[in-house]
Amino acid sequence: MATIRTIEIENFRGIKSLKWHPKPGLNCLIGSGDSGKSTILDAIDLCLGARRTFQFTDADFHGLAIAEPISITLTLGNLAPELKSIDGYGYGLYLRGFNETTLELEDEPGAGLVTVLSLNMRVESDLEPVWSLLSDRAAAAGQTRNLSWSDRVALSPLRIGALSDHNLSWRRGSILNRLSDETADASTALLEAAREARKAFGVDADKKLGTALGIVTAVASDLGIHVGAKAKAELEAHSVSMTAGTISLHDESGVPLRRLGIGSTRLMISGLQQKNATESSILLVDELEHGLEPHRIIRFLDNLGAKQKESPLQVFLTSHSPVAVRELTVEQLSIVRKVGGVHEVLWVGQHSDLQGTLRVHPEAFLARAVLVCEGASEVGMLRGIDQHRSAAGKPSMHGYGTCLVDAGGYTKIMPRAQAFQQMGFKVATFRDDDYRPDAAEEAAFEAAGGKIFKWRKDKKLEVELFESLPVPAVKTLVEKSLEDRSEQEIDGQVRSYSKNAVTFARIEEELGKGALTQETRNALGCAAGGNKEGKKAWFKTVGEMEQIGRDVIWPSLDGSDKGFKDVVIALRRWCIGG
Repeated sequence: MATIRTIEIENFRGIKSLKWHPKPGLNCLIGSGDSGKSTILDAIDLCLGARRTFQFTDADFHGLAIAEPISITLTLGNLAPELKSIDGYGYGLYLRGFNETTLELEDEPGAGLVTVLSLNMRVESDLEPVWSLLSDRAAAAGQTRNLSWSDRVALSPLRIGALSDHNLSWRRGSILNRLSDETADASTALLEAAREARKAFGVDADKKLGTALGIVTAVASDLGIHVGAKAKAELEAHSVSMTAGTISLHDESGVPLRRLGIGSTRLMISGLQQKNATESSILLVDELEHGLEPHRIIRFLDNLGAKQKESPLQVFLTSHSPVAVRELTVEQLSIVRKVGGVHEVLWVGQHSDLQGTLRVHPEAFLARAVLVCEGASEVGMLRGIDQHRSAAGKPSMHGYGTCLVDAGGYTKIMPRAQAFQQMGFKVATFRDDDYRPDAAEEAAFEAAGGKIFKWRKDKKLEVELFESLPVPAVKTLVEKSLEDRSEQEIDGQVRSYSKNAVTFARIEEELGKGALTQETRNALGCAAGGNKEGKKAWFKTVGEMEQIGRDVIWPSLDGSDKGFKDVVIALRRWCIGG
Protein backbone atom coordinates (compact mmCIF):
# COMPACT_ATOMS: atom_id res chain seq x y z
CA MET A 1 0.00 0.00 0.00
CA ALA A 2 1.17 3.53 -0.69
CA THR A 3 2.27 5.40 2.45
CA ILE A 4 2.94 9.09 2.96
CA ARG A 5 6.48 9.48 4.26
CA THR A 6 6.79 13.28 4.29
CA ILE A 7 4.30 16.16 4.27
CA GLU A 8 5.52 19.68 3.42
CA ILE A 9 3.13 22.64 3.53
CA GLU A 10 3.94 26.25 2.69
CA ASN A 11 1.62 29.27 2.92
CA PHE A 12 -1.62 27.30 3.14
CA ARG A 13 -4.36 28.82 5.29
CA GLY A 14 -3.19 29.04 8.92
CA ILE A 15 0.09 27.23 8.20
CA LYS A 16 3.06 29.32 7.10
CA SER A 17 5.48 26.39 7.08
CA LEU A 18 5.31 22.74 8.17
CA LYS A 19 7.37 19.63 7.54
CA TRP A 20 6.24 16.35 9.08
CA HIS A 21 7.19 12.69 8.73
CA PRO A 22 4.04 10.72 9.65
CA LYS A 23 4.12 7.11 10.78
CA PRO A 24 2.63 4.10 9.00
CA GLY A 25 -0.65 3.02 10.57
CA LEU A 26 -2.65 5.46 12.63
CA ASN A 27 -1.64 9.10 13.14
CA CYS A 28 -3.93 10.96 15.54
CA LEU A 29 -3.38 14.71 15.50
CA ILE A 30 -4.27 16.54 18.69
CA GLY A 31 -3.73 20.10 19.81
CA SER A 32 -5.57 23.25 20.76
CA GLY A 33 -8.26 24.75 18.53
CA ASP A 34 -7.02 26.46 15.36
CA SER A 35 -3.63 24.75 15.66
CA GLY A 36 -3.83 23.52 12.06
CA LYS A 37 -4.94 19.91 12.46
CA SER A 38 -7.78 20.05 9.93
CA THR A 39 -5.63 22.11 7.57
CA ILE A 40 -3.12 19.25 7.42
CA LEU A 41 -5.91 16.84 6.43
CA ASP A 42 -7.17 19.30 3.81
CA ALA A 43 -3.64 19.60 2.41
CA ILE A 44 -3.34 15.83 2.00
CA ASP A 45 -6.76 15.64 0.39
CA LEU A 46 -6.11 18.49 -2.04
CA CYS A 47 -2.66 17.30 -3.09
CA LEU A 48 -3.37 13.58 -3.45
CA GLY A 49 -7.12 13.48 -4.11
CA ALA A 50 -8.53 12.51 -7.48
CA ARG A 51 -9.59 15.97 -8.66
CA ARG A 52 -8.68 17.97 -11.74
CA THR A 53 -9.33 21.33 -10.15
CA PHE A 54 -10.43 23.04 -6.96
CA GLN A 55 -11.94 26.45 -6.32
CA PHE A 56 -9.28 28.28 -4.31
CA THR A 57 -9.79 31.79 -2.91
CA ASP A 58 -7.46 34.44 -1.52
CA ALA A 59 -8.40 33.21 1.98
CA ASP A 60 -6.55 29.94 1.27
CA PHE A 61 -3.24 31.84 1.24
CA HIS A 62 -1.52 32.29 4.59
CA GLY A 63 -2.30 35.78 5.84
CA LEU A 64 -3.99 36.51 2.49
CA ALA A 65 -0.48 36.93 1.03
CA ILE A 66 -1.26 35.87 -2.55
CA ALA A 67 2.22 36.90 -3.70
CA GLU A 68 3.60 33.85 -1.87
CA PRO A 69 2.34 30.67 -3.56
CA ILE A 70 0.69 27.78 -1.78
CA SER A 71 2.86 24.68 -2.01
CA ILE A 72 1.92 21.22 -0.72
CA THR A 73 4.27 18.30 -1.29
CA LEU A 74 3.61 14.68 -0.36
CA THR A 75 6.40 12.11 -0.62
CA LEU A 76 4.95 8.62 -1.12
CA GLY A 77 6.66 5.34 -0.31
CA ASN A 78 5.63 1.65 -0.45
CA LEU A 79 4.81 2.16 -4.10
CA ALA A 80 3.08 -0.45 -6.22
CA PRO A 81 5.31 -2.11 -8.86
CA GLU A 82 3.68 -0.21 -11.72
CA LEU A 83 4.53 3.11 -10.05
CA LYS A 84 8.20 2.10 -9.77
CA SER A 85 8.49 1.08 -13.38
CA ILE A 86 11.30 2.86 -15.24
CA ASP A 87 10.25 1.68 -18.69
CA GLY A 88 7.77 3.07 -21.17
CA TYR A 89 5.18 5.16 -19.43
CA GLY A 90 6.78 4.63 -16.03
CA TYR A 91 7.93 7.31 -13.60
CA GLY A 92 11.63 6.40 -13.75
CA LEU A 93 12.93 9.97 -14.03
CA TYR A 94 10.83 11.01 -11.03
CA LEU A 95 11.65 8.16 -8.66
CA ARG A 96 13.65 9.30 -5.62
CA GLY A 97 15.24 7.75 -2.55
CA PHE A 98 14.17 8.21 1.08
CA ASN A 99 16.47 7.40 4.01
CA GLU A 100 14.31 5.99 6.82
CA THR A 101 17.02 6.59 9.42
CA THR A 102 17.90 10.21 8.71
CA LEU A 103 14.51 11.06 7.12
CA GLU A 104 16.45 12.73 4.30
CA LEU A 105 15.40 12.69 0.63
CA GLU A 106 17.80 11.86 -2.20
CA ASP A 107 16.97 12.77 -5.80
CA GLU A 108 17.79 9.26 -7.01
CA PRO A 109 16.93 5.82 -5.63
CA GLY A 110 19.83 3.93 -4.14
CA ALA A 111 20.91 1.03 -1.98
CA GLY A 112 19.37 1.18 1.48
CA LEU A 113 16.87 3.84 0.39
CA VAL A 114 13.11 3.54 0.04
CA THR A 115 11.93 4.31 -3.48
CA VAL A 116 9.48 7.22 -3.39
CA LEU A 117 7.61 9.71 -5.54
CA SER A 118 7.10 13.35 -4.52
CA LEU A 119 3.83 14.93 -5.66
CA ASN A 120 3.45 18.71 -5.43
CA MET A 121 0.44 20.98 -5.72
CA ARG A 122 1.20 24.65 -6.29
CA VAL A 123 -1.23 27.58 -6.39
CA GLU A 124 -0.17 31.03 -7.61
CA SER A 125 -2.13 34.29 -7.41
CA ASP A 126 -4.24 33.21 -10.40
CA LEU A 127 -5.83 30.65 -8.01
CA GLU A 128 -5.32 27.79 -10.48
CA PRO A 129 -3.82 24.66 -8.86
CA VAL A 130 -1.06 22.86 -10.72
CA TRP A 131 -0.07 19.31 -9.80
CA SER A 132 3.33 17.89 -10.75
CA LEU A 133 5.90 15.30 -9.74
CA LEU A 134 9.14 16.69 -8.31
CA SER A 135 12.58 15.65 -9.49
CA ASP A 136 15.81 17.61 -9.86
CA ARG A 137 16.82 15.38 -12.76
CA ALA A 138 13.55 16.05 -14.60
CA ALA A 139 13.81 19.77 -13.93
CA ALA A 140 17.35 19.82 -15.32
CA ALA A 141 16.09 18.08 -18.45
CA GLY A 142 13.25 20.60 -18.76
CA GLN A 143 10.56 17.98 -18.21
CA THR A 144 7.38 18.19 -16.14
CA ARG A 145 4.80 15.53 -15.44
CA ASN A 146 1.88 14.70 -13.18
CA LEU A 147 0.60 11.33 -12.07
CA SER A 148 -1.66 9.69 -14.62
CA TRP A 149 -5.35 10.04 -13.84
CA SER A 150 -5.75 6.31 -13.21
CA ASP A 151 -2.88 6.38 -10.71
CA ARG A 152 -4.33 9.44 -8.98
CA VAL A 153 -7.65 7.64 -8.61
CA ALA A 154 -5.91 4.59 -7.20
CA LEU A 155 -3.84 6.61 -4.72
CA SER A 156 -6.48 9.13 -3.68
CA PRO A 157 -7.35 9.03 0.03
CA LEU A 158 -10.80 8.31 1.34
CA ARG A 159 -12.12 11.08 3.58
CA ILE A 160 -14.71 10.48 6.26
CA GLY A 161 -16.24 13.76 7.31
CA ALA A 162 -19.54 15.07 8.60
CA LEU A 163 -21.13 14.47 5.18
CA SER A 164 -19.90 11.13 3.88
CA ASP A 165 -23.14 9.42 2.89
CA HIS A 166 -22.18 9.72 -0.82
CA ASN A 167 -19.90 6.76 -0.11
CA LEU A 168 -23.01 4.60 0.30
CA SER A 169 -23.85 5.10 -3.38
CA TRP A 170 -22.06 3.83 -6.49
CA ARG A 171 -20.60 7.23 -7.38
CA ARG A 172 -17.25 8.25 -8.80
CA GLY A 173 -14.64 8.04 -6.06
CA SER A 174 -16.96 6.38 -3.53
CA ILE A 175 -15.81 3.47 -1.39
CA LEU A 176 -18.37 1.17 -3.04
CA ASN A 177 -16.82 1.79 -6.47
CA ARG A 178 -13.45 0.76 -5.01
CA LEU A 179 -14.60 -2.51 -3.47
CA SER A 180 -14.45 -4.54 -6.66
CA ASP A 181 -14.37 -4.35 -10.43
CA GLU A 182 -18.15 -4.93 -10.59
CA THR A 183 -20.11 -2.08 -12.16
CA ALA A 184 -23.73 -1.05 -11.87
CA ASP A 185 -25.83 -0.62 -15.04
CA ALA A 186 -29.35 0.79 -14.76
CA SER A 187 -30.15 0.64 -18.48
CA THR A 188 -32.44 -2.40 -18.29
CA ALA A 189 -34.58 -0.67 -15.67
CA LEU A 190 -35.01 2.61 -17.56
CA LEU A 191 -37.70 1.17 -19.84
CA GLU A 192 -40.16 0.61 -17.03
CA ALA A 193 -42.06 2.96 -14.79
CA ALA A 194 -40.28 4.31 -11.69
CA ARG A 195 -41.51 1.70 -9.19
CA GLU A 196 -41.15 -1.20 -11.57
CA ALA A 197 -37.70 0.06 -12.53
CA ARG A 198 -36.60 0.02 -8.91
CA LYS A 199 -37.84 -3.55 -8.43
CA ALA A 200 -36.35 -4.81 -11.68
CA PHE A 201 -33.04 -3.11 -11.08
CA GLY A 202 -32.87 -4.48 -7.57
CA VAL A 203 -32.96 -8.04 -8.89
CA ASP A 204 -30.41 -7.27 -11.61
CA ALA A 205 -28.09 -5.41 -9.25
CA ASP A 206 -28.07 -8.30 -6.81
CA LYS A 207 -26.34 -10.34 -9.52
CA LYS A 208 -23.95 -7.68 -10.74
CA LEU A 209 -22.98 -6.22 -7.36
CA GLY A 210 -23.14 -9.41 -5.33
CA THR A 211 -19.57 -9.26 -4.03
CA ALA A 212 -19.82 -5.67 -2.80
CA LEU A 213 -23.25 -6.26 -1.28
CA GLY A 214 -21.98 -9.33 0.54
CA ILE A 215 -19.12 -7.31 2.02
CA VAL A 216 -21.52 -4.52 3.06
CA THR A 217 -23.85 -6.99 4.78
CA ALA A 218 -21.00 -8.67 6.66
CA VAL A 219 -19.48 -5.36 7.76
CA ALA A 220 -22.85 -3.99 8.89
CA SER A 221 -23.54 -7.15 10.91
CA ASP A 222 -20.11 -6.95 12.55
CA LEU A 223 -20.70 -3.31 13.51
CA GLY A 224 -24.21 -3.87 14.83
CA ILE A 225 -25.84 -1.82 12.05
CA HIS A 226 -29.15 -3.41 11.01
CA VAL A 227 -29.64 -3.86 7.27
CA GLY A 228 -31.70 -7.06 7.35
CA ALA A 229 -30.66 -10.38 5.91
CA LYS A 230 -28.86 -8.79 2.99
CA ALA A 231 -28.18 -5.24 1.79
CA LYS A 232 -29.55 -4.29 -1.59
CA ALA A 233 -28.61 -1.93 -4.40
CA GLU A 234 -31.67 -0.11 -5.70
CA LEU A 235 -32.47 3.03 -7.61
CA GLU A 236 -33.22 6.04 -5.41
CA ALA A 237 -36.96 6.67 -5.44
CA HIS A 238 -36.49 10.41 -6.05
CA SER A 239 -33.97 10.01 -8.89
CA VAL A 240 -34.67 11.54 -12.28
CA SER A 241 -31.31 11.05 -13.93
CA MET A 242 -30.73 7.32 -14.00
CA THR A 243 -26.94 7.23 -13.81
CA ALA A 244 -24.56 5.18 -11.71
CA GLY A 245 -24.70 7.93 -9.08
CA THR A 246 -28.39 7.20 -8.48
CA ILE A 247 -27.67 3.64 -7.36
CA SER A 248 -27.25 3.37 -3.63
CA LEU A 249 -27.31 0.92 -0.74
CA HIS A 250 -30.63 -0.02 0.83
CA ASP A 251 -31.56 -2.27 3.72
CA GLU A 252 -33.65 -5.41 3.31
CA SER A 253 -36.92 -3.48 3.35
CA GLY A 254 -35.71 -0.94 0.77
CA VAL A 255 -34.87 1.98 3.06
CA PRO A 256 -31.75 3.85 1.80
CA LEU A 257 -28.75 3.39 4.10
CA ARG A 258 -27.87 7.05 3.49
CA ARG A 259 -30.60 7.71 6.07
CA LEU A 260 -28.38 6.21 8.74
CA GLY A 261 -27.20 8.60 11.44
CA ILE A 262 -23.85 10.35 11.07
CA GLY A 263 -22.14 7.96 13.46
CA SER A 264 -23.47 4.81 11.78
CA THR A 265 -22.52 6.18 8.35
CA ARG A 266 -18.95 6.85 9.50
CA LEU A 267 -18.70 3.41 11.10
CA MET A 268 -19.98 1.70 7.96
CA ILE A 269 -17.57 3.55 5.68
CA SER A 270 -14.58 2.79 7.91
CA GLY A 271 -15.52 -0.88 7.92
CA LEU A 272 -15.84 -0.94 4.15
CA GLN A 273 -12.48 0.78 3.72
CA GLN A 274 -10.78 -2.11 5.51
CA LYS A 275 -12.17 -4.38 2.81
CA ASN A 276 -11.01 -2.08 0.03
CA ALA A 277 -8.64 -4.03 -2.17
CA THR A 278 -7.39 -1.12 -4.29
CA GLU A 279 -3.97 0.49 -4.08
CA SER A 280 -5.23 3.41 -1.97
CA SER A 281 -5.01 2.73 1.74
CA ILE A 282 -4.91 6.30 3.04
CA LEU A 283 -7.84 7.40 5.17
CA LEU A 284 -8.63 10.91 6.46
CA VAL A 285 -10.97 11.39 9.43
CA ASP A 286 -11.67 14.85 10.82
CA GLU A 287 -13.15 15.08 14.34
CA LEU A 288 -13.20 11.32 14.93
CA GLU A 289 -15.83 11.52 17.70
CA HIS A 290 -18.42 13.42 15.62
CA GLY A 291 -21.81 11.68 15.92
CA LEU A 292 -20.49 8.74 17.95
CA GLU A 293 -21.13 7.59 21.50
CA PRO A 294 -18.07 6.54 23.55
CA HIS A 295 -18.51 2.81 22.87
CA ARG A 296 -18.83 3.48 19.13
CA ILE A 297 -15.72 5.66 19.17
CA ILE A 298 -13.84 2.59 20.40
CA ARG A 299 -15.38 0.46 17.64
CA PHE A 300 -14.54 3.12 15.06
CA LEU A 301 -10.89 3.12 16.15
CA ASP A 302 -10.83 -0.67 15.85
CA ASN A 303 -12.03 -0.31 12.25
CA LEU A 304 -9.23 2.16 11.60
CA GLY A 305 -6.64 -0.39 12.72
CA ALA A 306 -5.79 1.22 16.07
CA LYS A 307 -5.21 -2.15 17.74
CA GLN A 308 -3.36 -3.81 14.87
CA LYS A 309 0.43 -4.06 14.95
CA GLU A 310 0.60 -3.64 11.17
CA SER A 311 -2.55 -1.93 9.96
CA PRO A 312 -3.40 -2.18 6.24
CA LEU A 313 -4.38 1.50 6.39
CA GLN A 314 -2.44 4.69 6.93
CA VAL A 315 -4.88 6.85 8.84
CA PHE A 316 -4.76 10.58 9.55
CA LEU A 317 -7.34 11.68 12.07
CA THR A 318 -8.04 14.58 14.39
CA SER A 319 -9.78 14.38 17.74
CA HIS A 320 -10.65 16.35 20.87
CA SER A 321 -12.06 13.31 22.66
CA PRO A 322 -10.41 11.91 25.82
CA VAL A 323 -12.18 8.63 25.05
CA ALA A 324 -10.38 8.39 21.72
CA VAL A 325 -7.01 9.42 23.15
CA ARG A 326 -7.26 6.85 25.95
CA GLU A 327 -7.77 4.06 23.42
CA LEU A 328 -4.57 4.91 21.54
CA THR A 329 -0.89 4.43 22.33
CA VAL A 330 1.62 7.24 22.62
CA GLU A 331 3.13 6.00 19.34
CA GLN A 332 -0.14 6.86 17.57
CA LEU A 333 -0.39 10.42 18.91
CA SER A 334 1.14 13.59 17.51
CA ILE A 335 0.67 17.13 18.80
CA VAL A 336 0.33 20.04 16.38
CA ARG A 337 2.01 23.21 17.68
CA LYS A 338 2.85 26.64 16.32
CA VAL A 339 6.28 27.80 17.48
CA GLY A 340 7.71 31.13 16.36
CA GLY A 341 5.34 31.35 13.42
CA VAL A 342 6.25 27.85 12.16
CA HIS A 343 4.09 24.79 12.70
CA GLU A 344 5.54 21.54 13.95
CA VAL A 345 4.12 18.11 14.70
CA LEU A 346 5.60 16.53 17.83
CA TRP A 347 5.47 12.75 18.13
CA VAL A 348 4.31 11.67 21.61
CA GLY A 349 5.84 8.22 21.01
CA GLN A 350 9.30 9.55 21.88
CA HIS A 351 8.09 9.69 25.51
CA SER A 352 7.08 6.06 26.12
CA ASP A 353 6.92 6.65 29.89
CA LEU A 354 3.78 8.73 29.31
CA GLN A 355 1.70 5.67 28.35
CA GLY A 356 0.42 5.30 31.92
CA THR A 357 -0.53 8.97 32.06
CA LEU A 358 -2.31 8.58 28.71
CA ARG A 359 -4.51 5.84 30.14
CA VAL A 360 -5.34 7.63 33.41
CA HIS A 361 -5.29 11.29 32.32
CA PRO A 362 -6.01 11.40 28.54
CA GLU A 363 -7.45 14.90 28.94
CA ALA A 364 -3.95 16.19 29.79
CA PHE A 365 -2.87 15.63 26.19
CA LEU A 366 -5.73 17.87 25.03
CA ALA A 367 -5.00 20.67 27.52
CA ARG A 368 -3.19 23.99 27.19
CA ALA A 369 -1.40 23.71 30.52
CA VAL A 370 -0.50 20.72 32.70
CA LEU A 371 0.10 20.80 36.45
CA VAL A 372 1.86 17.60 37.53
CA CYS A 373 0.94 16.94 41.18
CA GLU A 374 2.72 14.60 43.55
CA GLY A 375 -0.45 12.70 44.40
CA ALA A 376 -4.22 12.54 44.60
CA SER A 377 -4.35 14.85 47.62
CA GLU A 378 -2.88 17.77 45.68
CA VAL A 379 -5.17 17.10 42.71
CA GLY A 380 -8.25 16.97 44.94
CA MET A 381 -7.33 20.12 46.86
CA LEU A 382 -6.91 22.20 43.70
CA ARG A 383 -10.08 20.83 42.15
CA GLY A 384 -12.02 21.70 45.30
CA ILE A 385 -10.63 25.25 45.33
CA ASP A 386 -11.58 25.62 41.67
CA GLN A 387 -15.11 24.42 42.42
CA HIS A 388 -15.44 27.05 45.18
CA ARG A 389 -14.23 29.87 42.94
CA SER A 390 -16.36 28.76 39.98
CA ALA A 391 -19.46 28.70 42.19
CA ALA A 392 -18.62 32.28 43.17
CA GLY A 393 -18.57 33.31 39.51
CA LYS A 394 -14.78 33.41 39.22
CA PRO A 395 -12.72 31.93 36.34
CA SER A 396 -12.27 28.16 36.29
CA MET A 397 -9.02 26.42 35.49
CA HIS A 398 -10.99 24.17 33.14
CA GLY A 399 -12.05 27.21 31.14
CA TYR A 400 -8.41 28.17 30.77
CA GLY A 401 -7.51 24.63 29.69
CA THR A 402 -5.46 23.51 32.71
CA CYS A 403 -5.31 19.80 33.50
CA LEU A 404 -4.14 18.27 36.79
CA VAL A 405 -2.09 15.07 36.58
CA ASP A 406 -1.43 12.72 39.51
CA ALA A 407 2.21 11.65 39.18
CA GLY A 408 1.81 8.88 41.74
CA GLY A 409 4.74 9.89 43.95
CA TYR A 410 7.56 12.41 44.14
CA THR A 411 9.97 10.21 42.15
CA LYS A 412 7.66 10.30 39.10
CA ILE A 413 7.00 14.03 39.01
CA MET A 414 9.92 15.25 36.92
CA PRO A 415 9.93 12.58 34.17
CA ARG A 416 6.29 13.34 33.39
CA ALA A 417 6.65 17.10 33.74
CA GLN A 418 9.71 17.21 31.48
CA ALA A 419 8.00 15.06 28.84
CA PHE A 420 5.00 17.39 28.68
CA GLN A 421 7.36 20.37 28.63
CA GLN A 422 9.28 18.96 25.66
CA MET A 423 6.00 18.55 23.78
CA GLY A 424 5.31 22.26 24.07
CA PHE A 425 2.85 22.34 26.96
CA LYS A 426 2.89 25.02 29.64
CA VAL A 427 3.90 22.89 32.64
CA ALA A 428 4.27 23.26 36.40
CA THR A 429 4.77 20.84 39.29
CA PHE A 430 3.26 20.79 42.78
CA ARG A 431 4.79 18.71 45.57
CA ASP A 432 5.50 18.26 49.26
CA ASP A 433 8.94 19.17 50.58
CA ASP A 434 9.57 16.29 52.98
CA TYR A 435 10.95 14.19 50.09
CA ARG A 436 12.27 15.87 46.94
CA PRO A 437 12.97 15.01 43.27
CA ASP A 438 16.50 15.38 41.91
CA ALA A 439 17.58 19.01 42.33
CA ALA A 440 19.43 19.11 39.00
CA GLU A 441 16.32 17.91 37.14
CA GLU A 442 14.18 20.56 38.79
CA ALA A 443 16.74 23.25 37.94
CA ALA A 444 16.77 22.20 34.27
CA PHE A 445 12.97 22.15 34.25
CA GLU A 446 12.80 25.70 35.61
CA ALA A 447 15.48 26.90 33.19
CA ALA A 448 13.30 25.64 30.32
CA GLY A 449 10.34 27.71 31.54
CA GLY A 450 8.72 25.29 33.99
CA LYS A 451 7.27 26.42 37.31
CA ILE A 452 7.71 24.56 40.61
CA PHE A 453 5.21 24.90 43.44
CA LYS A 454 6.05 23.28 46.76
CA TRP A 455 5.22 23.58 50.42
CA ARG A 456 7.66 25.23 52.78
CA LYS A 457 10.92 23.58 53.77
CA ASP A 458 10.54 19.96 54.94
CA LYS A 459 6.73 20.18 55.10
CA LYS A 460 4.04 18.14 53.40
CA LEU A 461 0.44 19.02 52.61
CA GLU A 462 -1.16 17.68 55.78
CA VAL A 463 1.37 19.41 58.05
CA GLU A 464 0.78 22.68 56.22
CA LEU A 465 -2.99 22.31 56.68
CA PHE A 466 -2.93 21.63 60.41
CA GLU A 467 -0.20 24.17 61.14
CA SER A 468 -1.60 26.97 58.95
CA LEU A 469 -5.41 26.92 59.01
CA PRO A 470 -7.35 28.75 61.73
CA VAL A 471 -8.67 26.73 64.71
CA PRO A 472 -12.27 26.32 63.40
CA ALA A 473 -10.92 24.86 60.15
CA VAL A 474 -8.64 22.47 62.05
CA LYS A 475 -11.62 21.39 64.14
CA THR A 476 -13.49 20.60 60.92
CA LEU A 477 -10.57 18.49 59.69
CA VAL A 478 -10.46 16.54 62.97
CA GLU A 479 -14.20 15.91 62.79
CA LYS A 480 -13.83 14.72 59.20
CA SER A 481 -11.04 12.34 60.20
CA LEU A 482 -13.38 10.72 62.73
CA GLU A 483 -15.72 9.66 59.93
CA ASP A 484 -13.34 6.83 58.98
CA ARG A 485 -11.40 6.09 62.20
CA SER A 486 -11.93 5.96 65.94
CA GLU A 487 -10.70 8.34 68.63
CA GLN A 488 -8.45 5.56 69.89
CA GLU A 489 -6.79 5.20 66.47
CA ILE A 490 -6.15 8.93 66.24
CA ASP A 491 -4.89 8.96 69.80
CA GLY A 492 -2.37 6.24 68.97
CA GLN A 493 -1.14 8.05 65.88
CA VAL A 494 -0.63 11.48 67.49
CA ARG A 495 1.07 9.86 70.49
CA SER A 496 3.46 8.07 68.13
CA TYR A 497 4.45 11.25 66.29
CA SER A 498 4.76 13.36 69.46
CA LYS A 499 6.45 10.78 71.71
CA ASN A 500 3.30 10.66 73.89
CA ALA A 501 3.27 14.43 74.40
CA VAL A 502 0.01 14.89 72.46
CA THR A 503 -3.13 12.85 73.07
CA PHE A 504 -6.62 12.95 71.63
CA ALA A 505 -7.87 14.31 74.95
CA ARG A 506 -5.40 17.18 74.72
CA ILE A 507 -6.56 17.93 71.19
CA GLU A 508 -10.17 18.13 72.30
CA GLU A 509 -9.25 20.36 75.23
CA GLU A 510 -7.28 22.82 73.08
CA LEU A 511 -9.97 22.92 70.40
CA GLY A 512 -12.53 23.63 73.08
CA LYS A 513 -10.49 26.62 74.24
CA GLY A 514 -10.06 27.84 70.65
CA ALA A 515 -6.25 27.76 70.78
CA LEU A 516 -3.86 25.09 69.48
CA THR A 517 -0.20 24.78 70.40
CA GLN A 518 2.39 24.36 67.67
CA GLU A 519 3.22 20.91 69.10
CA THR A 520 -0.41 19.76 68.78
CA ARG A 521 -0.75 21.14 65.28
CA ASN A 522 2.44 19.37 64.17
CA ALA A 523 1.36 16.05 65.69
CA LEU A 524 -2.00 16.28 63.91
CA GLY A 525 -0.34 17.11 60.58
CA CYS A 526 2.18 14.28 60.83
CA ALA A 527 -0.52 11.77 61.80
CA ALA A 528 -2.83 12.92 58.98
CA GLY A 529 -0.05 12.51 56.42
CA GLY A 530 0.75 8.91 57.38
CA ASN A 531 4.11 7.34 56.64
CA LYS A 532 6.41 7.90 53.65
CA GLU A 533 4.24 5.74 51.41
CA GLY A 534 1.10 7.56 52.56
CA LYS A 535 -0.28 4.57 54.43
CA LYS A 536 -2.72 5.36 57.26
CA ALA A 537 -3.12 8.88 55.87
CA TRP A 538 -6.39 10.56 56.74
CA PHE A 539 -7.27 12.33 53.48
CA LYS A 540 -5.77 10.62 50.46
CA THR A 541 -8.56 10.42 47.90
CA VAL A 542 -9.42 13.04 45.34
CA GLY A 543 -13.00 13.22 46.63
CA GLU A 544 -12.00 13.85 50.23
CA MET A 545 -9.54 16.57 49.32
CA GLU A 546 -11.99 18.16 46.89
CA GLN A 547 -14.37 18.67 49.80
CA ILE A 548 -11.60 20.05 52.02
CA GLY A 549 -10.36 22.40 49.30
CA ARG A 550 -13.88 23.63 48.53
CA ASP A 551 -15.40 23.83 52.02
CA VAL A 552 -12.40 24.31 54.34
CA ILE A 553 -9.23 25.68 52.74
CA TRP A 554 -10.44 28.52 50.53
CA PRO A 555 -13.18 29.80 52.90
CA SER A 556 -10.55 29.89 55.68
CA LEU A 557 -7.71 31.30 53.58
CA ASP A 558 -7.85 34.87 54.88
CA GLY A 559 -7.37 33.65 58.44
CA SER A 560 -4.54 31.26 57.54
CA ASP A 561 -0.78 31.57 57.91
CA LYS A 562 0.66 33.93 55.27
CA GLY A 563 3.24 31.47 53.92
CA PHE A 564 0.55 28.86 53.34
CA LYS A 565 -1.81 31.42 51.84
CA ASP A 566 0.85 32.67 49.39
CA VAL A 567 1.44 29.16 48.00
CA VAL A 568 -2.28 28.49 47.54
CA ILE A 569 -2.92 31.82 45.81
CA ALA A 570 0.10 31.38 43.51
CA LEU A 571 -1.16 27.93 42.49
CA ARG A 572 -4.62 29.28 41.86
CA ARG A 573 -3.31 32.10 39.67
CA TRP A 574 -1.18 29.73 37.60
CA CYS A 575 -4.12 27.38 37.04
CA ILE A 576 -6.26 30.17 35.57
CA GLY A 577 -3.50 31.54 33.37
CA GLY A 578 -2.23 34.27 35.66
